[in-house]
Amino acid sequence: MNHDHDHAPTNYDKAFAIGIALNVTYVVVEAVFGVLANSLALVADAGHNLTDVLSLLLAWGASRLSQIQPTERYTYGLRSSSILASLVNAIILLIAIGAIAWEAIRRFNQPQEIPGGTMMAVAALGVVINAATALLFIKGRKSDLNIKGAFLHMAADAGVSLGVVLAGFAIIQTGLYWIDPLTSLVIVGIIAVGTWGLLRDSARLALQAVPPGIDANRVKEYLAALPEVVSVHDLHIWPMSTRETALTAHLEMPNGNGGDKFLHDVCKHLHDQFKIEHCTIQIEQNANACSLAPEEKV
Repeated sequence: MNHDHDHAPTNYDKAFAIGIALNVTYVVVEAVFGVLANSLALVADAGHNLTDVLSLLLAWGASRLSQIQPTERYTYGLRSSSILASLVNAIILLIAIGAIAWEAIRRFNQPQEIPGGTMMAVAALGVVINAATALLFIKGRKSDLNIKGAFLHMAADAGVSLGVVLAGFAIIQTGLYWIDPLTSLVIVGIIAVGTWGLLRDSARLALQAVPPGIDANRVKEYLAALPEVVSVHDLHIWPMSTRETALTAHLEMPNGNGGDKFLHDVCKHLHDQFKIEHCTIQIEQNANACSLAPEEKV
């Protein structure tokens, strides 16, 4: 029997629209001042910020697609698009920081004169815009990997911009232009740690692993301890999206079939205790008659 608890994802349309508008404006400003000041650092950072705008668009599109109703061909709707978006976002982030690291290493060998004052002013604006955009997604970052990807992108950019401000100040005080690439490498290392976690979690969800925060053994122990249940098999727990989890299981109950109330209570407990929204439970009187009973069967 199937029980599906309707928990529509939080609508982040306004947050995405505001974030994209702010960042597109900043990309234009940064690129213009970078050209006028002959600052390759600002122009390169504008290109990096443009990739983040594309990532926000990707995350927004996936958020909208995940709300599309099921069809005859896509019986779960397009919920899984949010998983794909979070995976692509992680890859884009890694490529972006790789490009920053490459440019930083190149600049150690070819240090360039940089207008520290312009760097600081433009980058300070970037800190404000990127931090404000990150705050738009801060509430949803723990419950939705797709939103977490958007949050990490903008928080990372705020960190990069802050690093540029500090580097600009240090350059003004010391005249040492290698401070700029050194700061970039430090920031790249910090971003890489968070991005690797996002990539790992996204890849696991894409491979239909049990979502983080759910202990499959505890779920099985709960089902096995139910009244009249003598065994549990064909238990599967997988992500339907970055927010929703599904479960299927066969329960062996030789003396009964549980009934509607039993199934309702089980699914309600799985939802309340383990955050599993979509449960399908099959009751069997004799597990030996089930071809999916052996552990090695999927």
